[in-house]
Amino acid sequence: MTTTTVTEGPAVLIGYGWRLQIEAEAPVFAEGASYAGQIRERPNAAEVLATLTSADHGIMRISDTVLELVLRPEQTVGLPPGRVVLDLVRTDLTPDLHLGFLLELPVCLTSAPLGQI
Repeated sequence: MTTTTVTEGPAVLIGYGWRLQIEAEAPVFAEGASYAGQIRERPNAAEVLATLTSADHGIMRISDTVLELVLRPEQTVGLPPGRVVLDLVRTDLTPDLHLGFLLELPVCLTSAPLGQI
């Protein structure tokens, strides 16, 4: 049986960049590992609203215990106000390894247009 923990993350402002560092208690983020994350409205939703990967610098390994997640402004523009979920997977293993948690992120409207960040 697989257990997934849901944790609330910091709010995403539509049209703005977003950044979060995740710190683990143990050294679980191996050097050379690659990761991918998908944002959806609900954990079981088929539609992917945004994707982050190590290759596009949306997920960066800072140390053995810290990953940094980054959304560009153009990625946040497509998010609906309310809440979304982000899951993370290690993709350099076969099969891919789900990291065992979902981040629930509040998404808020802003009055500033894209590009005035």
